[in-house]
Amino acid sequence: MDWDTLATEITGSHPDIRLSSMFGMPCLKRDSGKVIAGSWKDGGITVKLTDARQREAALALPDVALFDPGMGRVMKEWVHVPATQSERWVELVEQSI
Repeated sequence: MDWDTLATEITGSHPDIRLSSMFGMPCLKRDSGKVIAGSWKDGGITVKLTDARQREAALALPDVALFDPGMGRVMKEWVHVPATQSERWVELVEQSI
């Protein structure tokens, strides 16, 4: 799966989610303006998982890690999910929603 396919699937099934951008990164936002997921420059995605159990389960997947946007400070509720785990993207974004 790629970002465009993911974005089309999510926006098609959730009318309150739209394509947007944050700091130049393509992302999915709620109509309220809250970002739920983004397309990262390495081909993976970032997903906000506020539920600790869901976040820990995601972090147990191979190569998934807390998201560091490059400033040396990880974002505690955000995970980076690489393209190698793209088959899990929809499931994780649905959890974020």
